[in-house]
Amino acid sequence: MKIRTTLALVIIFLVVLAGGFWYVNRLPAVSESNTSTSAEENVTPIKLYFYNPSLDQGIGGVQCSKNGLVEVLRELPKTETPLKDSIELLLRGELSAEERTQGITTEFPLSGVSLTSATINNGVATLTFDDPQQKTVGGSCRTAILWAQIRATAEQFPTVTSVRFMPEDLFQP
Repeated sequence: MKIRTTLALVIIFLVVLAGGFWYVNRLPAVSESNTSTSAEENVTPIKLYFYNPSLDQGIGGVQCSKNGLVEVLRELPKTETPLKDSIELLLRGELSAEERTQGITTEFPLSGVSLTSATINNGVATLTFDDPQQKTVGGSCRTAILWAQIRATAEQFPTVTSVRFMPEDLFQP
């Protein structure tokens, strides 16, 4: 009787041990790729709006309107200030060779122009710039496009319903 009890216990032990191995082997393998945060989780996709004059043609040529705006996708590192960081990236005016080949242009960067603050209050994004050399003024066509690029970039955020520029004399012809 002792042999049967011992044999039964050994069989139960082996069944439990085999079940344990089976369960452990079904768990996903632990690797560096699924224990650390992936690169995609550390970035925010954003849109910058540049200009393509060939898309903005009318009677007399270029119309200097938002019809010429072109959405260009970029990624920003995750941040607490995506609006400010997006506008700052737009101000750098970085276009790829392929984007330039497609006819996409920008007046940015503008020497000395910087974004000093970006706030959102009740849907209004207030963007405050420093422009000591008055690079944002001059020519109604040019200033309309500069203004439209910044406005469209800011309005991609769901919490932004309108954009206010400070000081108010920015982007004057």
